[in-house]
Amino acid sequence: MDTKVLKQKILDLAIRGKLVPQDPNDEPASVLLEKIRAEKQQMVKDGMLKSKDLKNDTIIFVGEDNLHYEKFSDGTIKCLKDETKFFKIPKSWSFVRIRDIASVKGGKRIPKGKEFSAVPTPHAYIRVTNMKNRTITTSDLKYISDEIYETIRNYTISKTDLYLTIAGTIGLVGEVPDLLDGMNLTENAVKVTPFSINKTFLCFCLLSCFVQNQFQDKTHQVAQPKLAIERILNTIIPLPPLNEQTLITNSVKTAFDLVDCVEKQNIALGEIITKTKSKILDLAIRGKLVPQDPNDEPVSVLLERIHQEKEGLIKAGKLKRDKRESVIFRGEDNSYYEKFSDGTVECIRKEIPFAIPENWNWVRLKNICYNIYAGGDKPSDFVKEKDAEHSIPVVANGTTNEGIMGFTKTSTAKANTITIAGRGTIGFPVYRNYEYCPIVRLLVINQCNLINPLFLYYYLYARRLDSVGSSIPQLTVPMVKPKLIPLPPLKEQQTIVNRIIELLSVIESIDANLM
Repeated sequence: MDTKVLKQKILDLAIRGKLVPQDPNDEPASVLLEKIRAEKQQMVKDGMLKSKDLKNDTIIFVGEDNLHYEKFSDGTIKCLKDETKFFKIPKSWSFVRIRDIASVKGGKRIPKGKEFSAVPTPHAYIRVTNMKNRTITTSDLKYISDEIYETIRNYTISKTDLYLTIAGTIGLVGEVPDLLDGMNLTENAVKVTPFSINKTFLCFCLLSCFVQNQFQDKTHQVAQPKLAIERILNTIIPLPPLNEQTLITNSVKTAFDLVDCVEKQNIALGEIITKTKSKILDLAIRGKLVPQDPNDEPVSVLLERIHQEKEGLIKAGKLKRDKRESVIFRGEDNSYYEKFSDGTVECIRKEIPFAIPENWNWVRLKNICYNIYAGGDKPSDFVKEKDAEHSIPVVANGTTNEGIMGFTKTSTAKANTITIAGRGTIGFPVYRNYEYCPIVRLLVINQCNLINPLFLYYYLYARRLDSVGSSIPQLTVPMVKPKLIPLPPLKEQQTIVNRIIELLSVIESIDANLM
């Protein structure tokens, strides 16, 4: 499988409703279609559409026999079982013809005997050769004179349209950059103008194999293949609710960008999925996965709240004071310094692994946790099988929550904590969302309630390779406590976690459907 095939698989999952989760609260596509029909009727009244453009509008539905039918404006109904290969879509989606959700208009060749020029004028003439990678390139753009423009001025394309090539090279689709808004369009392409749907979703939909195969089936096989506008209008596509169109668009863009990124590194194709997951986490911990919000509570305020909470626990005798507690800050020379509780200050520039956003802070792991300790021996009441008395899991060194070796009566670690493998798979973290009893090969991190546990987990997971393959025979508590952590504002921590979960879900969906 090459990356082009992988991208087609992403699009296939997208148009089948398998790329993002369904939201039962979304307004169904059927309601969106009713709004589009009302919009088109108003456009006829306003003289923006012709009444004949509405006569061919239809409704596609599933009958009681589970076959697809089409209802026409005159009331007649036709079974579509022989027209195209329908597939299962979510209940909130609908199948539609392109004519129901978009208008399609052709471009125009320049008059016979006239030529375009490489010398810039106010009128660019967009050719198929400029249509690449879902956009229009300007590196070899041609122009026409005012005189030529006046003869073909009605054949332009705008930034709200999509282009679709219809002659020679069939089926190239893309969006129009703002710079080329209102420029003239070649006769070898058409502009597709969507009605109240997400333009980029429609672009991805038209690029899918499901639609491209329909284009090829509808192409006139002559000396130069030609795709007629009427055949484009009759092409069938799946339509999700409007909110889901946006979610799908964002997920496809992200997936494509990540595939492109790993492809540039000449990674073996079998490693693309794994590398893409790693890239998501790498972007997340560097503050490059979600935008920063200047209105978020500063991290300095969050750290002060953590300090005050820990002080309360120390006074209550539930926590021991750290004699070397510290605060990390950026100096005027843009280097990082660490100020300790005894007043000493040290430059830690060489320890900082990468740059982080201005509104983030570097912190020591021990300063944002209640406690970090090594697990004990196997409990005396250990049993292999769970029963009414022995219900607390005893967890061993492992890479998943499934590393349960038996059960005990009493937990020593609460829910929402993190374990790190001290031996074997050294440095590998596992997020534990249940009470459990760890054993000696695990280091336990009881993080502060004011830190998002999943953000901390994803950071430790992303950086787990720090110790893999090294000569370290065992990871110890003193080695883990001073680990540097990049800390975003609390609200951004949750935003990052949500985005990671969303993107990993997309990648896992692709992975699960590759075979």
